Amino acid sequence: MENINSLLSILHNQKGQELKMDVGHRIKLITGAGTFDMSQTPLTQGDVGSTIAPIIPDPVRNLLATQSEIEFNYECPGVGNFGVKVRRLTGGLSVSFAPGAVASPAVPGQPQLRMTTTSPAAQPFVRNSTAPLTSPRPNGQATTVTRPPSGALASTSPSKMDDLFRAMVAAGASDLHLSSNMPPLIRKDGQMVPLTDTYPALDSTAMKQLLASIMPQKNREEFERRNDTDFAYEIADLARFRANIFRDRKGMGGVFRVIPNKILSAEDLGLSQAILKLCHLNKGLVLVTGPTGSGKSTTLCAMIDYINRNRTDHIITIEDPIEFVHENKKCLINQREVHNHTTSFKDALRAALREDPDIVLVGEMRDLETVAIAIETAETGHLVFGTLHTTTAASTVDRIIDQFPPDRQTQIRIMLSESLRGVISQTLLRKKGGGRVAALEVLIVNPAISNLIREAKTFQIPSMMQTNRGNGNVMLNDALMDLVSKKLVEPDEAYAKAVDKATFESMLKRNNVDTKFLTKPAQG
Repeated sequence: MENINSLLSILHNQKGQELKMDVGHRIKLITGAGTFDMSQTPLTQGDVGSTIAPIIPDPVRNLLATQSEIEFNYECPGVGNFGVKVRRLTGGLSVSFAPGAVASPAVPGQPQLRMTTTSPAAQPFVRNSTAPLTSPRPNGQATTVTRPPSGALASTSPSKMDDLFRAMVAAGASDLHLSSNMPPLIRKDGQMVPLTDTYPALDSTAMKQLLASIMPQKNREEFERRNDTDFAYEIADLARFRANIFRDRKGMGGVFRVIPNKILSAEDLGLSQAILKLCHLNKGLVLVTGPTGSGKSTTLCAMIDYINRNRTDHIITIEDPIEFVHENKKCLINQREVHNHTTSFKDALRAALREDPDIVLVGEMRDLETVAIAIETAETGHLVFGTLHTTTAASTVDRIIDQFPPDRQTQIRIMLSESLRGVISQTLLRKKGGGRVAALEVLIVNPAISNLIREAKTFQIPSMMQTNRGNGNVMLNDALMDLVSKKLVEPDEAYAKAVDKATFESMLKRNNVDTKFLTKPAQG
């Protein structure tokens, strides 16, 4: 059984009403949303006894020998006070925990017990080391934590990190930030806010122990060499987390991006027919671009899922780390992780040509050689998806070409003009009422645009996109204006994300949108 403090932390974080442990039944968490299983198997008498033994005060233990029911208070460190009710039934012990202190006499007609215990570690604690840590899920489903193999983690328990991850997901955050001498912060709807009021700031020593608890051994070794490392961590049926651990002037820190277990489909994201047509290509290069944290991975994942449901092909993904996990549907999907399954993106790309793929996804086109191999792969009859950190479609073309030395740029320009099929540039905005929504600039490459790339006239691409809107081309300003017109985002938020602000201001005025925010004096 997991330490009772972890279970009570979940009860507190989920704003639960009661936690029940009955022999012959699974642990139950009762909330306003329903009842959830917290263990995979029914509890034995030994399970219940060993879990609560460390927190039962001696006077209560003595009373249990003569009374069939007793109540007492337990103060869970860092969480709060709980009323505990223990009953002796024919089938075995029944224990329940409820937030707050005991408010009624433990035994009718007898004085109420007002004892508090706070240190379960002071008494022996028997733990079933094979029992998985669980968290509440709807429909009675248990959530099992997926750990790296035994020996790959630090000896300290990762349950505190798991609790932070659960709280992060429950808050609807995209990122969790941990820094020495600071309480946990999250990025929610694009803004940094405290995770909760209950988590204290951790000093550098405590932070090191906390982060080391989930780091695989090879990443701990890499961290000692480089002072930073990347890996993925998963809590099954909850989410995967992309982790970056680093060292700064105060000590260790970490940033964790939540990767939901549920893959959002192309239909969920509302991808246009022009984008979906890119998924039916047999060859060519398709790029999804945008700043860090703009949702590129989510869009690419939806496109791969769409292919997986509608084609019968072989897909190879090369990622660092693997984020969304795809199950084989109509396609065969092999997902390779850089540093775990291959040494680098370029090595995996070279190997992919001998692995009979139809579609290759390159998680990040970081260096010149990776870009060159990706273009060559697209030229040899494969459909290649990749990502870049650019903000517009036209700048994406220039960014690729400018990576190469001058003596190679003409050749790359010709190759790119023949292989590039589409660019999706993505920008995230805060939605009215909470959440975020993506504005997508879409470039669908046709012979005219290919000719502009070949002749080094990329500055004319935006005007060509405007005159070919019927082919699915969408300018960023048009995408932003559409979100404003649908009242999904505020005009000032859209204006802040616009690249061509003068043109977007004119569009707002033409559509009779209030632009008073443009005349407000600068703050600070």
